[in-house]
Amino acid sequence: MIEDDEGHARLIEKNIRRAGVTNPVRHFTDGTSALQFLYDAPDGPAHNGPALVLLDLNLPDMSGTDILARMKSDGPLKRTPVVVLTTTDDKVEIQRCYDLGANVYITKPVNYEAFSQAIRQLGLFLSVIQLPDPEAGG
Repeated sequence: MIEDDEGHARLIEKNIRRAGVTNPVRHFTDGTSALQFLYDAPDGPAHNGPALVLLDLNLPDMSGTDILARMKSDGPLKRTPVVVLTTTDDKVEIQRCYDLGANVYITKPVNYEAFSQAIRQLGLFLSVIQLPDPEAGG
């Protein structure tokens, strides 16, 4: 999870747990540390297998779209599913994220209960999706 708002991060993790997702969640508050983990950490997905990234677009050090573009370019993380989870509901930005390879784009509801419900539904979705095999070439 790449999310600079600590409150949103806690709410996201709490509600995906409520939906039954038990996978470990690594939380990063900026793009630099997230990319370092994703690409360089021995236990990171570039070296150690599948992951799913929950990505906020508005980060303190770089744009989430820059992270998305790097991940989806030709490299070890190009098949990694990315769920954009952001307050931005601009149609041009949504199209841009899908063009860059986002798998899902969710606009964070402003209302607390609606936000909680949206994340629980996301958790249910995450509990049934299939991830690509990182060993498969192509």
